[in-house]
Amino acid sequence: MRILQPAGWPRPKGYSNGIEVRGRQIFIAGLIGWTAEEIFEAKDLAGQFEQLLRNLVAILAEADARPEHVVRMTWYITDKQAYLKNGRRIGEIYREVMGRVYPTMAVVQVVALMEDEAKIEIEVTAVVPD
Repeated sequence: MRILQPAGWPRPKGYSNGIEVRGRQIFIAGLIGWTAEEIFEAKDLAGQFEQLLRNLVAILAEADARPEHVVRMTWYITDKQAYLKNGRRIGEIYREVMGRVYPTMAVVQVVALMEDEAKIEIEVTAVVPD
């Protein structure tokens, strides 16, 4: 994996501008922050985010992959202000579950998600090197 960081550009915080990889590709559908039993134990954004990342790690493991293989994440959030207000906690949760892995990312505010209780949904692409 090679991080694409043009000379003179400031290093982004919490994500990468671009990544070059070769290997086995893994595509993960939009995940939300409910348990395997489809129960939202957390009602807040940070709590749902933590469960979502734990779900992601479990799915990656099914493909013999780990968080460091994640190269792209697209986040869909329902409340930009809640996201900004909880930014520090979200960062702590991310590093606790994912480690210091900073894939390419986009965060988009949406009006709603398909599950009414969901506050966040993330789709992921991972690549396990050859």
